[in-house]
Amino acid sequence: MAAIDCRVVWPELDYSTLRPTMDTLQRWAQIVGKVRLAQSPWVNHSWHATFYVSVRGLTTALVPHGGRAFELEFDLVAHALVLRVSDGGEARIALAPRSVAEFYAEVLETLAALGLPVAIDSRPNELPDATPFPQDRAERAYDRGAAQRFWQALLQCDRVFKRFRTRFIGKCSPVHFFWGSFDLAVTRFSGRPAPLHPGGVPRLPDAVTREAYSHEVSSAGFWPGSGDIDYAAFYSYCYPAPAGFAAATIAPQAAQFNQELGEFLLPYEAVRRAADPDATLLSFLQTTYEAAANAGNWDRAALDIEEGRLGRPRPVG
Repeated sequence: MAAIDCRVVWPELDYSTLRPTMDTLQRWAQIVGKVRLAQSPWVNHSWHATFYVSVRGLTTALVPHGGRAFELEFDLVAHALVLRVSDGGEARIALAPRSVAEFYAEVLETLAALGLPVAIDSRPNELPDATPFPQDRAERAYDRGAAQRFWQALLQCDRVFKRFRTRFIGKCSPVHFFWGSFDLAVTRFSGRPAPLHPGGVPRLPDAVTREAYSHEVSSAGFWPGSGDIDYAAFYSYCYPAPAGFAAATIAPQAAQFNQELGEFLLPYEAVRRAADPDATLLSFLQTTYEAAANAGNWDRAALDIEEGRLGRPRPVG
């Protein structure tokens, strides 16, 4: 197999080319994500259920199963779902054009064959099509090139998001991937409780939404496009949204506030084509955070710190 070029390259992400494969991966990811969800005790804001960008794709990290543990990884280099068990067991499921129902059955059967039986909710979340996985028998597209470009974009986003994360000393989420909404995100918290969220997220229990937004947040992320947003984009929003947030001046100029979504959007292409993509993305992350924190009267003197340096602990005392 030819080596994949994983240098600092922001790949082209054409939505019309990407979308069929992303639609497939989102449903497959929900099946795998629900396996982790079923086996993991609840952590605040659903952090126990997410994926993480890995050296080859997206991984669940360690999932407990009695006295054993396992990991599931979407290997987007070899195009397989790899199942590894703490006792040395391993299996691979090919990623190729196939139905959701077939993939669902093979994942659960393979886990059972490895001595890891898991029962999951078979209904998709946060998708307009709520066909249960076992009944979704239409063949789905899977283009290897599209999947690899998406992963290569995630590699760069993950790297820059982690730099941004070091600038905050308050409570902050990991940089992690939500399989329901299919986005990579990092979330900062003011430390104060938030008003009860009204809920209403399609096909997501209100109890989950309300727990996720139990405290004030400023959240940013990346997703490959969905619904009416027919392009890959970075986003940033806050909850609750204070007066003045939507009118804030944000960098770069390509960023705009989307009234329907209630968040700022920056097209991925504007970052990819910038002379300095890292600096362009960091400016969007920083200015949207500042807009939320300033309008919301966050205690920035206690929460903001300088960006972390390689090999240098922060001075204290």
